Amino acid sequence: MKKNNNKPLGIQLIENINKSSLSFKTYQVIVLIVTFFAYTSYHANRKTTSIVKQALDPQSLGVGPIFPWQGKSIRKSFRDGWFPFNGPDGTTLLGDVDVAFLFVYAIGMYFSGHVGDRMDLRVFLTAGMLGTGLFTALFGVGYWANIHSFYYYLIIQMIAGLFQSTGWPSVVAVVGNWFGKKKRGLIMGIWNAHTSVGNITGSLVTSILLKYGWGWSMVVPGILIAFSGVVVFLLLPVHPESVGGNKDEDEVLLSPGKEDDEVNEQPLLRSRSDREEESCAVGFIEAWKIPGIAPFALCLFFAKLVAYTFLYWLPYYISHTAIDGRYLSNEESGNLSTLFDVGGVIGGILAGYISDKLDARAITAASFMYCVIPALYLYRSYGHISMTINIILMLIAGVFVNGPYALITTAVSAELGTHSSLKGNSRALATVTAIIDGTGSIGAAVGPFLTGYISADSWNAVFVMLMVSALVAGLFLTRLVVTDVNGKIQELRSQGSSRPILSTNLQV
Repeated sequence: MKKNNNKPLGIQLIENINKSSLSFKTYQVIVLIVTFFAYTSYHANRKTTSIVKQALDPQSLGVGPIFPWQGKSIRKSFRDGWFPFNGPDGTTLLGDVDVAFLFVYAIGMYFSGHVGDRMDLRVFLTAGMLGTGLFTALFGVGYWANIHSFYYYLIIQMIAGLFQSTGWPSVVAVVGNWFGKKKRGLIMGIWNAHTSVGNITGSLVTSILLKYGWGWSMVVPGILIAFSGVVVFLLLPVHPESVGGNKDEDEVLLSPGKEDDEVNEQPLLRSRSDREEESCAVGFIEAWKIPGIAPFALCLFFAKLVAYTFLYWLPYYISHTAIDGRYLSNEESGNLSTLFDVGGVIGGILAGYISDKLDARAITAASFMYCVIPALYLYRSYGHISMTINIILMLIAGVFVNGPYALITTAVSAELGTHSSLKGNSRALATVTAIIDGTGSIGAAVGPFLTGYISADSWNAVFVMLMVSALVAGLFLTRLVVTDVNGKIQELRSQGSSRPILSTNLQV
């Protein structure tokens, strides 16, 4: 490692204590850990409102089978709450707050990739985390300040959404600077567990604090992400050159040696010095023209519609559903909802591993989306029978809902951001990531928004909406699935006609 004065202060301190420079692999470990916990804190803050809304609007909702002929629904009455969310239109107002947050988040996402490409990502990410922490905490301050203005909470959430949009393009771009392509689906599938870990952490922390007053459930997570932002500023090396590294030292973590596919060991993005040689960053319209961008982005629109409806409404749904004849408390509902995210961790890793083995991202993503349909039907229809059945079906739903969502936002985005049609332009990854996840985030806004209105009359209709969305998500990948299948058929035919040559190649 070369000496570099631009190293983060925390890295300089560690090296001064050790009296030696850190190895390239150590830097890779630091990058994975710091970005993992950075985005964990983003999602932990995003999860807070889904738990808090149980205290803001403890209203009654019908529960029961998904179709009328399966029996009558059950209803339960609640009291208290927080004005203006505890009125008859409380669920609608909460849906409006969710959709305002997510629409600003989606719009901000389109710009964050471009801004991140033009400034220090460490500073950009730190600013986003500090801003997120501040406005999450300000939402909770309304509890002690006795604020009952709907527009206060609406505006606070919109600004929080803008700061939240800085997270994903930044962490993907930083990881892209340090890691190559080999086993990308598996590596990024494991790394992407931060989404579910963040949801679980947010649910547990918020649920525990809820009994002390819902304000604490917002302020404490806000403080935690602000602290995480300071850690990012002190420890995160954005790219090898920022710490005096040599890009030739690049190696893929979790992939010992350089046994095969040497060409795939190249970094996802070239170094900062290489980037400065590029004439300009990829434009918004140009990025949309990259083959595969549109179908995956539109698929993610509906995939995140389903995923974020669960993110924002699952604890609320559980608290208003009699499981084995008993209604769970707000804390119990929040804790139980974390199992959906446990399934999500498994789904993200499984989808990444399968897509690596098949070398077919579209087939994997589409197959998972089609499996969402029976998973949601079973959960809605039979999840109320007993706690054991509810847990099992919730885990299964989490696997299939979050699997394709994780795959598209990580491995697929990274591959499309380095597509051959870009002719070596290295300034596309953040932009492509922002386009795909930004489009998906619009769907993430639509789902909770519609749920706020539809659930007031029928949760059955909500689940039908989610199942239709899963179907449409899979259908958007049809052309790419056909292409993958044709490629596999041609590959099998090629193996049959030149088996000795292929066998020799595989042993190299």
